[in-house]
Amino acid sequence: MTVSATSSASTATTTSSSSSTSSNSTLTSSDFLSLLVSELQNQNPLDATSTTDLVNQLTSYANFTSQQSINSNLNSLAGSFSSLVTLNSVNYIGHTVEAKTDTSTLSNGSATFGYSLSSAASNVSISVKDSSGSTVWTGTGSGNAGSNSFTWDGKDSSANQLTDGGQYTISVTATDSTGNSVLNYTTVTGTVTGIDTSTSTPSLTVNGVSVSAANIIGVTS
Repeated sequence: MTVSATSSASTATTTSSSSSTSSNSTLTSSDFLSLLVSELQNQNPLDATSTTDLVNQLTSYANFTSQQSINSNLNSLAGSFSSLVTLNSVNYIGHTVEAKTDTSTLSNGSATFGYSLSSAASNVSISVKDSSGSTVWTGTGSGNAGSNSFTWDGKDSSANQLTDGGQYTISVTATDSTGNSVLNYTTVTGTVTGIDTSTSTPSLTVNGVSVSAANIIGVTS
């Protein structure tokens, strides 16, 4: 169809709407409807909008409005879900948990780690590194299929007792009789003392280390 020149009032309305849309960089459902009405008001009577075109435009308007509603509902749902996750995380405080991670804080002269093996291992080597990446202890561990526990006594390779409060990371190498790795993941066990909600996914403080709530695999008490 051919659209004729708009009246001064319509032009002002359209200009105002366009200016508002440009400033906000967002087309609202009201803007969409105003444009559709302006088109109908200013169409050429000798070349009117076809029924098909009008239906298509009305359908587009309906879809546009529905999409805005869906987006709004999704944002609301995301906010509610985040609040629910935070509320559930609070329930962990004071409980002893096992989480998939490799770092723990030395407390009362020891730190408890764990590791999971997909099958029995012939050789299991364990090393403990301090926060600077230096290896302070090396040794061996059990090679049973499934979960294995390891408690480090906080002493370095020279039998010197290290000071509580430092963060240490465990590294496990486990291989079967053919030399293939059978290590699944490492874990730490400790008491949850707090939560951090500064990010979209709440983190739990376990043995002084931040751990994602999604990495909790067990609660022992």
